[in-house]
Amino acid sequence: MADRTILHVDMDAFFVSVELLDRPDLRGQPVVVGGTGDRGVVAAASYEARAFGVHSAMPSVRARRLCPHAVFLPGRHDRYSEVSRRVMAVFESFTPIVEPLSLDEAFLDVTGSARLHGDGPGIASAIRRRVLEQEGLTCSVGVAPSKFVAKLASEAAKPRATPEGPVFGTGVHVVPPDGVLAFLHPLPVQALWGVGPATLQKLARLGVRTVADLATLPVDTLTGAVGSAAGHHLHDLANGRDDRDVEPDREAKSIGHEETFSDDLFDPPAIDRQLVRMADAVAGRLRAHGVGARTVTVKVRFPDFRTLTRSVTLPQAVDTGGELTAHGRRLLGSVDLSPGVRLLGIHAGSLVSGGPRQLELFLEDRPDATRAIDDIRERFGDDAIGPAVLLGESGLRRKRRGEQQWGPS
Repeated sequence: MADRTILHVDMDAFFVSVELLDRPDLRGQPVVVGGTGDRGVVAAASYEARAFGVHSAMPSVRARRLCPHAVFLPGRHDRYSEVSRRVMAVFESFTPIVEPLSLDEAFLDVTGSARLHGDGPGIASAIRRRVLEQEGLTCSVGVAPSKFVAKLASEAAKPRATPEGPVFGTGVHVVPPDGVLAFLHPLPVQALWGVGPATLQKLARLGVRTVADLATLPVDTLTGAVGSAAGHHLHDLANGRDDRDVEPDREAKSIGHEETFSDDLFDPPAIDRQLVRMADAVAGRLRAHGVGARTVTVKVRFPDFRTLTRSVTLPQAVDTGGELTAHGRRLLGSVDLSPGVRLLGIHAGSLVSGGPRQLELFLEDRPDATRAIDDIRERFGDDAIGPAVLLGESGLRRKRRGEQQWGPS
């Protein structure tokens, strides 16, 4: 592990920063991106808004109470994806071993890039310069011999929100192999991956407050408190052991869409239309990835926040909207929807690579028709063709990836 050089690159307030590129008049103001409605959540907040306690995943209603003078903007997933693709291309110009974690962060293994691009800190600085010159955006980079430490190092390099305004960080934080424990041990134990509220309480009962406390705790004592797998995992991290590789070709484990509605849905045809919208979108993403799904899951959240899921395992993989809709309808048929639907989702799992499949005589979505639909959308746009039930006065209302990801506006 000491011979590896791993970078964790994290864009600074990415969604907000992209919005400020298009709205420079908002610079210096508290800006919040996400679902702007009563049921929305915060996707990102500028450092000026963070000074008031606003943070991602916070309900938008609470964010408005904390910072009523903030500018609230609805998220634009397509715009962020467009910029993210270019940023990832910058990363890939330094190494082919890039593992994206989301639109705004990635791990890079630059161990083999030293001869061409220099050492880890030099590559980190070069990446920051190129992203700033090309996109007008800033990022923070952690350099370390492991993924876990690199991610913590990037946090140490980030700007901080203060009542007086943002305080810029170092931009690059380097943790050398012989400095891993000195960096880790003073940190609070909740900095470790896997230490959530429940585990934190168990560790507190053992007198564990810092990573150093955990590192010196006997393994048997630790596993007795949090379980064998979690105990060994946490003990390894606390002692700087993390030999996971950067995986550039991680395959998706599932593909799905879910949506929180601005008003609860009670009308069965309205619920069914939403199911069709989501199934059609999920199927398109399955085909774009060249995979089919062996399991279909629907998710329902009621007005009282009670949430349930129903799943089915299929004898053969599916990848069309009609098939996903049919299975989703059967699953929803076993659920009493009369209390109203606050959130609805459909997810395709157990993904398998596409290949020949047995054709059924009365198959609703024949492969040649499905290919034609994909070709039409690619040439004329996503709204050129779709299920007739989605046609309204303003045209087709297909589900777009990322739409209402942070709740209704």
